Amino acid sequence: MFIPLHDANSLKYIKVQYVTLTLIGINVLVFAVMSVAGDVSQAAAIGLGYIPAVIHHLVNLPANYDFVPPDATYITYAFLHADIFHLGGNMLFLWVFGDNVEDALGHVKFLIFYLLCAAAGAFLHGVILPASEMPLIGASGAIAGIVAAYLLLHPRVRVWVLAFGRIPLRIPAIYPLALWVATQFLMLGFGGAEQVSWPAHVGGIIAGALLIVIMKRRGVPLFDRAIVSPKAVITEKAPEQATSNVPPVRWGR
Repeated sequence: MFIPLHDANSLKYIKVQYVTLTLIGINVLVFAVMSVAGDVSQAAAIGLGYIPAVIHHLVNLPANYDFVPPDATYITYAFLHADIFHLGGNMLFLWVFGDNVEDALGHVKFLIFYLLCAAAGAFLHGVILPASEMPLIGASGAIAGIVAAYLLLHPRVRVWVLAFGRIPLRIPAIYPLALWVATQFLMLGFGGAEQVSWPAHVGGIIAGALLIVIMKRRGVPLFDRAIVSPKAVITEKAPEQATSNVPPVRWGR
């Protein structure tokens, strides 16, 4: 429906989005290794992907695919991707929106946030499709959480998007992101392409919306309300304007 390109939303608390960049690097590296590994990539999808029937003890995973404990696949599945388009779409969303969510949370809490959103996506997928033996792979649950968090933090920031994949528009983030979120719930309710896990998307969205409220830095507002910039410098006033009650410098939208 739309492809995000750029948001021009400067960082306020961190200098570099180290975790976002590292996550992108890991995902790309894993995909590159799996792409040249041949049959190993299939084995990785089975052994590291999230399989609800295995988690719920309905089937046993063959010993030759038993790479990690089943519960670890709540996380490991999010670092595997089916093809370059699957990877590229997720990493583009992470690149455009992840840095500002990392800024609002801090590096360590952002990593925890990302992994919890991934786990929440797998959890809801398993709740709705408990007997599925098909491996779930992809970072979409975690990315959905980032989209939800960004929507709550910066709905008024203008972002460049390609509408319908070809029409460049610069519009407030609330329009494309709210539409994207609504689409995930609609597709979950009415069904959609079988190869897409709408429950994982919705699980990530719910987790992201809840966690950003709980985990954000103290003083970071929601909905683009004015904030006190930690880098702001209050300039000295002229003598006739001096006052002991100097108001804080604020950033507004």
